[in-house]
Amino acid sequence: MARTTYDVDLAVIGGGTAGLVGAQTAAGLGARVVLIEERRTGGDCLYTGCVPSKALLAAGSAAATARGAARLGVEVGAVSVDFRRVMRHVRAAIAHIEPVDSPEALEAAGVSVVQGHARVVQGGVGVGGRTITARHVLIATGSDPSVPDIPGIGGVPVLTNENLWDLDVLPRELVILGGGPVGCELAQAFARLGCSVTIVHRGERLLPREDPEASTILAAALGDDGVRIVLEDTAVAVAAHRSGGGRVTTASGLELPFTHLLAAVGRTPRSAGLGLEEAGVALDDAGFVVTDRHLRTSTPGVWAAGDVTDHPRYTHTAGVHASIAAGNAILGPLRKVSRIEPPRVTFTDPEIAAVGAPTGRGGTEQTVPHTHQDRAVTEQRMEGFTRLVFDRRGRIIGGTIVGPRAGESLGEVCLAVRRRLPATVVAGTTHPYPTHSDAVWNAAISQTRKVLARPWILAAGRLARRLQQHRTG
Repeated sequence: MARTTYDVDLAVIGGGTAGLVGAQTAAGLGARVVLIEERRTGGDCLYTGCVPSKALLAAGSAAATARGAARLGVEVGAVSVDFRRVMRHVRAAIAHIEPVDSPEALEAAGVSVVQGHARVVQGGVGVGGRTITARHVLIATGSDPSVPDIPGIGGVPVLTNENLWDLDVLPRELVILGGGPVGCELAQAFARLGCSVTIVHRGERLLPREDPEASTILAAALGDDGVRIVLEDTAVAVAAHRSGGGRVTTASGLELPFTHLLAAVGRTPRSAGLGLEEAGVALDDAGFVVTDRHLRTSTPGVWAAGDVTDHPRYTHTAGVHASIAAGNAILGPLRKVSRIEPPRVTFTDPEIAAVGAPTGRGGTEQTVPHTHQDRAVTEQRMEGFTRLVFDRRGRIIGGTIVGPRAGESLGEVCLAVRRRLPATVVAGTTHPYPTHSDAVWNAAISQTRKVLARPWILAAGRLARRLQQHRTG
């Protein structure tokens, strides 16, 4: 016989972005909600991900701007980096945002917060030796950075984006394993702060998910900052030095000395120790929780969102999916996860931002090189481009932007992709000038002109002109 009374309507396991958004969404719908977090609310994004990494990138950007001012006719003195002050700036950014994600803020929003390790059990969750009965459970435990299994790596300290922020001394020689967004962002930041940096990446290009031209531009930018890039190679051995640091040996025979080694090779879900297997919750081969488009797991009443699932692992995706999962749990499965590839930004300089259908792979595309973008010309930042991809009906279904503030310019493309807007709508919208988003407008104009050049449209235009001439004599 089914239980008729419960302690709460929704029990959320995990206090990162997905847990915070899911809990507050359900509470906003009038549900009784408890959030259980083992460590601290705020999650990876606040403490070890988005916030500290962008603060570090800002420091690196300031150093690079000072060094590069001469290209604009401005001479500055030698740049000096105080790494302890840089890290204080990073930690201050975290402290400024921290209260928003605090237990007190959650309690004020109507969410009860319990600290402890939770497990999914029959009828709810177990925590601290007791069971909290719940109509629904939302798993939002996130993921951990992966460390590759390389002979000898256990003999040296390995940095990840989780423990990196404990540094107070700038690394002298940093070897980064992985050429994805995390590896590229941190490589550029540390190089600009004065560190010798080498990236070892198994793929044939950096950022393999992105437009190939974007990867080429980024590789050149990192090279200009002094980053050594080793492609199509892998670390096969790590040896420690007695005096500290060590040496990475690659499959091609390279010997790469380091004072610090950073792993940026992906994420591992925090799905172990939650009682998921016993509860019948299906996991994939990598341990990620499998969900349907409503974000239901294989166990009735159990939902999942965020990095612990097999969906794209971005903070903004975690928030949107958690809102969907919580709303579906409380109101019924009304909303589905979008099939559109979510927006993403690699916050290097230049930034690389993309959404929807991939670009640079053929199809109907319009590209505006930033040599033709007036704002880029005025700032002498012309190495990027804006590229939109269209379906057969001329609707915008994807885009990539490479350049300063590309993430901000992508917002318009995100809306266009989400609403399947035709190029004519964007082209017919007045845009401010001169801005970095001008290129989106110009790409839409180019596509509109291409459509207007079709023979039947040209014929219709000629007929309309003749009719107008007839009417006006």
